[in-house]
Amino acid sequence: MEFAITLDNSSAVPLHRQIYNEVRHSILNGRLSAGSRLPSSRTLAAALGISRSTVTQSYDQLVSEGYLQTVVGSGTIVSEYLPDDLLSASATKTARSPAPGKQDKTLISKLSTYGASVADAAPLDTDEVQRSINFSTGIPALDQFPMKTWRRLLLRHCRDSPEKLLGYATGSKGERVLREAISVYLARSRAVRCDPDQVLIVNGSQQAIDLVTKLLIDYGDTVAIENPGYLGARRVFLAQGAKLVPVPVDGSGMVIEKLPSLLTKNVKLIYLTPSHQFPTGAVLSLSRRLELIARTAGTGTLIIEDDYDSEYRYCSRPIPALQGLDENENVIYIGTFSKILFPSLRVGYMVVPKSLSRVFARARWLADRQSPTLEQLVLADFINEGFLDRHLRRMRALYDRRRQVLVQGLQQYFDDRVTIMGDNTGMHLMVKLSTRFSTDQVIERASEAGIGISSAEIYYLKGAQPGEFVFGYANLTERKIQEGVRRLAKALK
Repeated sequence: MEFAITLDNSSAVPLHRQIYNEVRHSILNGRLSAGSRLPSSRTLAAALGISRSTVTQSYDQLVSEGYLQTVVGSGTIVSEYLPDDLLSASATKTARSPAPGKQDKTLISKLSTYGASVADAAPLDTDEVQRSINFSTGIPALDQFPMKTWRRLLLRHCRDSPEKLLGYATGSKGERVLREAISVYLARSRAVRCDPDQVLIVNGSQQAIDLVTKLLIDYGDTVAIENPGYLGARRVFLAQGAKLVPVPVDGSGMVIEKLPSLLTKNVKLIYLTPSHQFPTGAVLSLSRRLELIARTAGTGTLIIEDDYDSEYRYCSRPIPALQGLDENENVIYIGTFSKILFPSLRVGYMVVPKSLSRVFARARWLADRQSPTLEQLVLADFINEGFLDRHLRRMRALYDRRRQVLVQGLQQYFDDRVTIMGDNTGMHLMVKLSTRFSTDQVIERASEAGIGISSAEIYYLKGAQPGEFVFGYANLTERKIQEGVRRLAKALK
């Protein structure tokens, strides 16, 4: 490793002492953290143009005082515990290594309103405990992705147009060829009406929601959301200072008649997941879609349609997207490839009204300029050459089998103690278990059996129901699904 040290040959301080001082200071101010590996004495001597014995003398002194330690196979590293008699060192170490979960109050006080809201919120990401069978949501069957095809398309572009891949994009909307492919795909599969200029490439649906919020929501504005609903969207709205109005969900999706008066309540946005409501799995009926469009017409309220996994339906034909039914340009449509291809791709898209296309493109540029060019070009080929449709057909059949295995297993082992919701669409289903255990006890007992499940309580803004859980099944084999349900039932006896 490289380690920058400045030596002053004209100084009266010996060179070995200058090295000692710099290394010690770097340790105390946090530049070198506990366990950091220092360059060998030979390497550092060569880099500084001095004798090795000078560096060795400095290292030996630091080791003897407890700042460094030598570890066989690892060389010289910074000690985990600094000398107890050096109070300044103890204070510095505490400052650079705060206890988990604690934050520097001085820095927190300098945050903006948005920053304070983010800091106060419970974390979205948690340390995932490894379990042998995990019913996680939102993870596709990664082992089934056609990696050979993807690799071939990657090599094609790396070979044919390397210069284009390395520079800045000419615009912030995304590669034209991908936006054209997406507009054709959406028109055919979701009845979305748009041209490529209305399509904006983003780094997943979460960034799309963030852009919508920043551009359309001011502090105190009202946003209507599904209850229960997607936690990631709720957190973004709250961080922007929005006032949230929860709207109940039933078997036909958001209950439109429960929406507040759009004219008198000044509702700025309505956010919903109509094709596969998260987490209940309900599908917003056609009559409710038409009612929602009619109610928003002329009110200034915009609809945010998050169509995150609409590709997977198993028992009925898909209902056209809200965006395709709307004649008034009141709908912003959001989609992602993370759920249907693989999460690390980080490519999503928005379809925005023509009047908002330019301002969204500018906001996208300010957020992070562009998405990676190579992945966009490869994805465009993947769509245009029919590989996406082929992959979706395979996955739809595979997920249908896994869905049926999960439903049958729950019914077999829990009988009348289980209620299954949203089992005809998507990559997960919601379950209500009748058991003598609390929600936390169910999760704990499942974990002890090597099973990972998540409660649906966090998705409610109010009125959470005990005993409701979300089961993802897309990334589990049929055998693991059967075994997981069996172990869960045994753990809850």
